[in-house]
Amino acid sequence: MKGAHVTAIAFDLDGTLIDSRQDLATAVNRTRAEMGLAPMPVASVVRMVGEGARTLVRRALGEEVGAEAFEAAFQAFLGHYWEVCLDATRPYSGLAEVLPRLAARLPLAVLTNKPEALSRRILEGLDLGGCFSAVVGGDTLPTRKPDPQGLLHLAEQLGAAPAEVLLVGDSGIDEATARAAGGPFALAEWGFPTPEERAAIRADLLVATPGDLETALAPLLH
Repeated sequence: MKGAHVTAIAFDLDGTLIDSRQDLATAVNRTRAEMGLAPMPVASVVRMVGEGARTLVRRALGEEVGAEAFEAAFQAFLGHYWEVCLDATRPYSGLAEVLPRLAARLPLAVLTNKPEALSRRILEGLDLGGCFSAVVGGDTLPTRKPDPQGLLHLAEQLGAAPAEVLLVGDSGIDEATARAAGGPFALAEWGFPTPEERAAIRADLLVATPGDLETALAPLLH
């Protein structure tokens, strides 16, 4: 990444900008309870996050749930999550101060597999929405991460070359997305993956804490 020039930044949402673990688990467990299933620990739910709401619900309910029952449960989950998504979810410490300063220097965007409307609801509810020029969710386009189309779409919206859009995320899915789009990847080391999962991620830039973000990015923001 030496000598790279970044003209825009895209951020993953869950595990990168926000700690949403408790609210996701609450919505999952309300859905499970309606189907007569026992609650799942928060840590178990977190391991299922990253590939979109539909995949999360499928993992939480199991493959044995039929298509019709699953679709009803998925819609129920979306309703539950809409209700609770701001109950315990918070930006990671320091980001509320760092993001406006970054947004004053170059365009920022959000690229997440969470549904777009939910993503915008959370960003606005946490007073972060004004920092971002664009939001692409898991249902904004026909594809979602790790397919690169969302990141390429954001690059076009932000007026940046794909190779100059830094993706900041916490997972291997984020890394694969950046690679597929031909751009650099920064690993948010405070995110959802376990230390073992994190060790397998190849990042161009490591960011240990949200408070380190500005310092870590400084050499890239000419």
